[in-house]
Amino acid sequence: MRDQQQNVPHAEPGPWDVPSRALEALDAATRGIAGVLDVDRVLQLIVDRVRDLAEAQYAALGIVDEAGIIERFLTSGISAEGRAAIGPLPRGHGLLGLIIREGRSYRIPEIARHRDSYGFPPNHPSMTSFLGVPVTVKGRSVGNLYLGNKLGAPEFAASDQRLVEMFARHAGIAIDNARLHGRVQKLAVMEERERIGKDLHDGIIQGLYAVSLSLEDVPDIMDEDRDDAAARVDRAIEGLNQAIRDIRNFIVGLGPEIAAGGGLAAGLAVLADDLVMSTTIDVEVELAGATLVEGEMDDDLISQYLLIAREALSNVARHSGATRASLRMTNDGDRTQLVIADNGRGFDPAAERSSGHLGLANIRQRASAIGATVEIESEIDAGSRIIVSRPTPTLEAKSS
Repeated sequence: MRDQQQNVPHAEPGPWDVPSRALEALDAATRGIAGVLDVDRVLQLIVDRVRDLAEAQYAALGIVDEAGIIERFLTSGISAEGRAAIGPLPRGHGLLGLIIREGRSYRIPEIARHRDSYGFPPNHPSMTSFLGVPVTVKGRSVGNLYLGNKLGAPEFAASDQRLVEMFARHAGIAIDNARLHGRVQKLAVMEERERIGKDLHDGIIQGLYAVSLSLEDVPDIMDEDRDDAAARVDRAIEGLNQAIRDIRNFIVGLGPEIAAGGGLAAGLAVLADDLVMSTTIDVEVELAGATLVEGEMDDDLISQYLLIAREALSNVARHSGATRASLRMTNDGDRTQLVIADNGRGFDPAAERSSGHLGLANIRQRASAIGATVEIESEIDAGSRIIVSRPTPTLEAKSS
């Protein structure tokens, strides 16, 4: 008698008698989990739906790790208090482990009489009949569905097994999609963090660094020229106030100069003025090209140009040792060029840059994002030129 009630193993799909109302329930259950992209939510929906679908008193979904150990165990049909009273998660012994190891369905009329039954922990609800079905997708295991106590019948029928196996295929796809979505979301978060870090470095941090440069000599000139010292402090205060405004604009997603509503030429002029006020560098400005094309640029494109210019001018202030610099934007009809040059100490463009010097890399990345090329010309003790070149935008190109 014991051998007769061991199990009814999975059979190959065949013409099992699945009632039409059950197929309608299957369709509703699969539609209920399709498109749910939150992993936790879709797992709980799966276990709730399969319990209703199989007309079971209890249902569970076990997610196993690569070693075959259950790492998550979601239940349906038992209260949170009842679940807590059972104790720790099952580890995959007994019938649960049997399905994990063999990767096939089991339909068992009486759990206690099965040779692989491991028994129940204290406070576990009483269960007699059992149906276990693996959940796979693309040939790999995703988890296992466990159902206990068929309602209105002494055991689960072959049609129940067939129905749950069909649902399990949809469940595997839903779980895989939700996990993939989660990974994409994490990647998007990482990319957004990188973008935010770049924006802060190119904009606000560089502005604060310029303020710190302007204050470095104040202690030395306090006694010699108090008026100059006071003027520098006043400019530093204004610079800090501007940084505060930039941070507020940054939080709501606006570019620092765009928020002022001045456009590209005005924004570039502000950057040049900032460099003059915070250093002893004379800056020559020529922005006819900017005025010519800015009407064809959207705010995002203008913002990228301004951040490129700010990064380049910040590099001049921090690293060049220059006494003169120039900021030009020209346009010959076909291409628009932004050129930042200085008469400083120069550098070897081919030399490897340390991890702390992100300026040129940021410029290249931002230029690439707007379809521009970057050319860097520099020699030791002969100054530097950064040339950002891009096809001139047109109304037709913008509207397309």
